[in-house]
Amino acid sequence: MARQEKGVDLTNSPLLGLYLPSFTEASAPDWTPLFQVARAADVAGIDRIVISDHVVFGERLEEYAKPEIGGQAGGKQPTGPDGAWLEPLTTLAVLAGMTKRVRLGTQILIAALRRPVVLAKTAATLDVLSGGRLDLGVGVGWQREEYDAAGLAFEGRGKLLNHTLEVCQLLWREQSASYSSPLLTFENIHQMPKPAQAGGVPVWVSGTIIDSAMSRLARFGAGWIPWGPDAADMHASIPRMRAAVAKFGRDPAELRVVANLRVFQAESGAIEIERTLEPVLGLIAAGATDFRAAMRFPAEEAGTTAELHRLASAFRAAVGRPAP
Repeated sequence: MARQEKGVDLTNSPLLGLYLPSFTEASAPDWTPLFQVARAADVAGIDRIVISDHVVFGERLEEYAKPEIGGQAGGKQPTGPDGAWLEPLTTLAVLAGMTKRVRLGTQILIAALRRPVVLAKTAATLDVLSGGRLDLGVGVGWQREEYDAAGLAFEGRGKLLNHTLEVCQLLWREQSASYSSPLLTFENIHQMPKPAQAGGVPVWVSGTIIDSAMSRLARFGAGWIPWGPDAADMHASIPRMRAAVAKFGRDPAELRVVANLRVFQAESGAIEIERTLEPVLGLIAAGATDFRAAMRFPAEEAGTTAELHRLASAFRAAVGRPAP
């Protein structure tokens, strides 16, 4: 489904997204700020809101700093093992009901932890009820304990993710679906409703530029969510990604690319617009299409709406998009 705004097709336009606070260290969480930010983003003209995923935690959180298992060098989990993390698709369903236009996405859903047929149904349902606003960002994750708790092999998580995406896209696209692999076999399966978006819910593949992730991106992806050092140097990583997916037979021009946007804020919380947007045009020239920002939010919803409106309006002006 092409993204439209006042009759303008935004399929190939730079878009601005926002990371939402869907986790907390608080022992008795108040999720009011999450709702406030989602509503504010919808009204202010932010294009997409995204949230993260963890199903369970073990007690070896220091392993997040190990790139060799999917973590990030120098990285640190934002909560301890008892931090509260909301399940993403359930949360996005709630947020869909209190918003009208903003797209709804998972930053990195650990999709292989869900049974494919149930994930396909859940995502299709959310896409239909939100009016075709869902984006499914997926990755393999870094934490062995999540796979252990689901009864799955951590060492085979890449193949499990490919299997999950293969089944989901089959069920989204075929009226009568049949499938056979060492993991799953079924014949003449009907699953309705189909997603509102033609071809199914867009899948955004997260990963570094290694063959396993790039073949997955080439095969299933609508966009790439860079990870680790590849997210830190987009000018170098985007050409390498394009060469890698072309090797697997995919036209890299078809893929959108996420870039993180650092939001600079004064002590008062006001966004320093010019400083924040300074790298945007250079990143667009390098091939980035979708910018995602994290920031501190004012306590009041009206203040959040005002700051996000300033940011969204300035972003549109910088990239040459009309006001919504």
